Amino acid sequence: MSTTTLRRLHDIDAAREACAALAAAGSVGLVPTMGALHEGHLSLVRRARAENDAVVVTVFVNPLQFGAHEDLDAYPRDEDGDAALLAGEGADLALFLPVSGMYPEGFATRVTQDERLTTSLEGAARPGHFDGVLTVVAKLLLLVGPTRSYFGHKDYQQTVVVRRMAADLLLPGEIVVCPTCRDPDGLALSSRNAYLSPEERAEGLSLVAALQEVERLFEAGERDRATLEAALRARLEAGLSRPPDYAAVVSADAFERPEQAQAGDVAVVAAPVGPTRLLDNHILGARLGPFPAHP
Repeated sequence: MSTTTLRRLHDIDAAREACAALAAAGSVGLVPTMGALHEGHLSLVRRARAENDAVVVTVFVNPLQFGAHEDLDAYPRDEDGDAALLAGEGADLALFLPVSGMYPEGFATRVTQDERLTTSLEGAARPGHFDGVLTVVAKLLLLVGPTRSYFGHKDYQQTVVVRRMAADLLLPGEIVVCPTCRDPDGLALSSRNAYLSPEERAEGLSLVAALQEVERLFEAGERDRATLEAALRARLEAGLSRPPDYAAVVSADAFERPEQAQAGDVAVVAAPVGPTRLLDNHILGARLGPFPAHP
């Protein structure tokens, strides 16, 4: 890890000017985040650092993607800690963007997308969530003008809708999706993991165990989608104290539920655990683990 001089900005106009200067000098990698950075975010920064001349990281807790009873106010924030981590990973510019700058008084425009992509799975569990995601990502792409933007596969549905939006609206740069980062026990890294007690974390490992079970069945030759989904749900219900929000096997690019699964389809799960929600996914036919035995 090599420390660099990180420029930290909070003003939209200054951010636009700084990003334009970086783009004029070479390729720019963008890593959009909501802060409370962890190893998953930093892996995206490293990928961006390896593939671009400059790296811009945005930190913005986006109110448009939180529901009325979600954790906007409690969402973890640590600007100084995040800046130190980014400097250590060689980021050039960190944009800690204010709500007043991103959504000025009178703001009245949102990006929406075909309901077939945004009202199932996370969209069903969190109505309006993807309008907020797409709106802020569009604004960030236009603000930074990146050559490439980096997203993690853990937020699988988000990666699909963002790619579709960027292509449809001719937004700048390539959308690069990077593998999910996991702790040694298999739990997908998330800023919200900080909410979990040791007991709740053990409960959360049921998501990983469910994905491993469906991959085991798939490798053994099971292709019936309903059978695979039943195995997902059964394993989740055995380990969770509350029912999962969803447990499904879907096509990779349209969230359709085929009668017969095939390699490349995606098993997706989400569930309330303790004070938060956890979500995870796995591409069928790919290796997952091994991890220590789960509850």
